Amino acid sequence: MTLLEIFPSLRPSVSARLDPAVWPRDTHYDDTGRVTIGGVALADIADRYRTPSYVLDEAEVRGRCRDYRAAFPEAEIIYAGKALMIRAVADWVSQEGLSVDVCSAGELAIALAAGVPAQRIVMHGNGKTSDELRAAVAAGVGRIVVDSLAEITLLSALVTRRQRVLLRLSPGIDVHGHPAVRTGVLDQKFGFPMGSEAAAEAVTRILRQPALELIGLHCHLGSQIHDPDHYGEAVRKLVAEMAAIRRDHGLLLTHLDLGGGHAVAYRGGEAQMNLTELAEVLEDALDAACARQRFPRPRIAMEPGRAIVARAGVTVYRVVSVKRIDGGHTYVTVDGGMGDNARVALYGARHSAVVANRHPAGPLITATVAGRFCEAGDVIAADVRLPVDLRPGEVLAVPCTGAYHHSLASCYNSVGRPPIIAVARGRDRELVRRETVDDLLRRDIGR
Repeated sequence: MTLLEIFPSLRPSVSARLDPAVWPRDTHYDDTGRVTIGGVALADIADRYRTPSYVLDEAEVRGRCRDYRAAFPEAEIIYAGKALMIRAVADWVSQEGLSVDVCSAGELAIALAAGVPAQRIVMHGNGKTSDELRAAVAAGVGRIVVDSLAEITLLSALVTRRQRVLLRLSPGIDVHGHPAVRTGVLDQKFGFPMGSEAAAEAVTRILRQPALELIGLHCHLGSQIHDPDHYGEAVRKLVAEMAAIRRDHGLLLTHLDLGGGHAVAYRGGEAQMNLTELAEVLEDALDAACARQRFPRPRIAMEPGRAIVARAGVTVYRVVSVKRIDGGHTYVTVDGGMGDNARVALYGARHSAVVANRHPAGPLITATVAGRFCEAGDVIAADVRLPVDLRPGEVLAVPCTGAYHHSLASCYNSVGRPPIIAVARGRDRELVRRETVDDLLRRDIGR
């Protein structure tokens, strides 16, 4: 007998949706009090595929793509594959009209295997090897983002037909995020500082190569940016730079890629990017900058990755133990951790967590959800409210884990990476299988 059968008065509260700022839009409690996404109960996913498992809501991914296309109808939306690059996601975003950004030969191969047209693929990265550039050229990718002088020389030796390129510039805009993801400042590893001699030399070198066609500029300001004014400032600076290139070289650049980094909320109440406000800021900045520079309006591109897939993902775990330290914390240890969610250890990210196999009806405690890996810093979610009667074997769900979780996952402690399970219209299917001990041993070929 369930709690709902014993206490029917709980039903109205159970039917409420969980916070859509951090959960997929089609998330609710079912009639038995279980958290359900895409018509599938997360507890059933845990039973069927074991834990930990990544769960990905296909409708949420597609919906986020449509949100971007509706907000920016004249812009090119390029999915930043580094957030989560698997064939299914590449296929979904491509079907929704997005291009795809890749930054390695592996990501390129996945995009091509998913059927993404090569002309809609952008090759990115600050340390592209000759093999990666050769693969991009051979595939016929639509654009390559040039990041260094050495890359210009290498690329010009590899191209066999005219290759369109963008030049990545650092516009000197500090978004004041975590130091590991502030990529718009001048002193950092990506691109060329705007206005520098190196940037001027890069333009000159590209123009000397008849097989390289410089069509525009690229920048990326950082991650988790919620203030759209930073992008307005980038537009003003980059359009001025495009005008200077036209003045100095007689070249009219037509493309302006503003990168991604649009913030999402990981816990209720956190700031996130408002697409309507961003569209208004970009429109005003383009009008003003192009009028001031007497420059034709360039085609705008942006590269959301996290904003497309983060809220579509939920990770399910099983509780292994509940440990209460006298005078200290209550630690709820689960069967995953930093091997499948490295963001907490890397960036101090904060997540929430809920019990997924039942709707809590009693008192709650403040607890720390800890991982099973051999690091004191292996924490998944700190200071979350969980039932005081939480028991080993129950299922916890951590929302907003679609981006930079699978893509950053490791085999620390020789624990295999979790599977990815898609849910849609009441059905589930495995997209990426669980990594097994046999997989680990198969790569270990020496004795």
